[in-house]
Amino acid sequence: MKAERLVALLFTLQRRRSATAAELAAELGVSERTMHRDLAALRDAGVPLWTEPGRHGGFRLVDGWQARLDGLTAREAVALFALGVPDALAGLGLGTAVSAAHAKLAAGMPEDLREQAERVAGRFHLDAPSWFRAEDDAAELAAIARAVWAQHRLDVRYRRRDKLAERVLEPLGLVLKAGTWYLVARVPADDALRTYRVSRMTSVIDLGERFERPENFDLAGWWRESSAEFEVVARPVRVRVRLNRDAVHGLRRVFRAEHVAETVVSLGEPGEDGWAEAELALESREIALGQLTALGPGVEVLQPPELRAALADIGTAIAARNSGLPDQR
Repeated sequence: MKAERLVALLFTLQRRRSATAAELAAELGVSERTMHRDLAALRDAGVPLWTEPGRHGGFRLVDGWQARLDGLTAREAVALFALGVPDALAGLGLGTAVSAAHAKLAAGMPEDLREQAERVAGRFHLDAPSWFRAEDDAAELAAIARAVWAQHRLDVRYRRRDKLAERVLEPLGLVLKAGTWYLVARVPADDALRTYRVSRMTSVIDLGERFERPENFDLAGWWRESSAEFEVVARPVRVRVRLNRDAVHGLRRVFRAEHVAETVVSLGEPGEDGWAEAELALESREIALGQLTALGPGVEVLQPPELRAALADIGTAIAARNSGLPDQR
């Protein structure tokens, strides 16, 4: 971490040419005391750093001393610079590393490109979590990330429904999905690959035992395949419905924005009456009944017939309850 911070300091000085310790500390997010130690460390490492006395003095690099950015096109440099330091990377313990890369890019970019990058950064922002949903409290994330990098086995305790479970895992990778962190790991006991939600882990102990990663393991590819399989297994109930405009707009509210894509298998164009046919993939009959009821009077179930009948019964009971007539069920 200190080495990354020194790199960030070095290229920040190169970009600014001259700055006080207080200014440097504020930009890099450390105390002034730490900044003075880092400046001394740069001197000890042979960096040509000079101190300018006086009220408007500060620290600067010797004129002409400069590092360069090799192998990056102008557009690539602008794109990387505009990324900033995402909170997700900070949670992995990589915030300082990204700050160092950011400072290096800024120092090596011509002034006009740096201004362009700052304009891009001011106009685009990535916010991973969906609306109405906070990020998971993944307290053990940094420790897991270190074990992933070091290829160390972990002793993990995690919440599994109403009880605690314990496993020894070989952590292969971390995935961030809509603000939720997942650990993909191999279970040595049965040589199986499984996915665990990091926020459900109550204790993570690095066993210090190095393991060998499976050859040719592709985290992104494995995630795509396992996600597709999970969606099929988790939503086995297929329902054909007709929806009016209000119900179509209500899909994101009822099924949550991040799940609409896998829930709505197909959605046709509305007819002259404003209603459109759709096919939905839902988890179970009971859950489907509650979700369809939440869409209100703008939904008509076409298939399966037992779900159509159950929704009609609910409608009849609601009408009776709110009209003062006796419930005939």
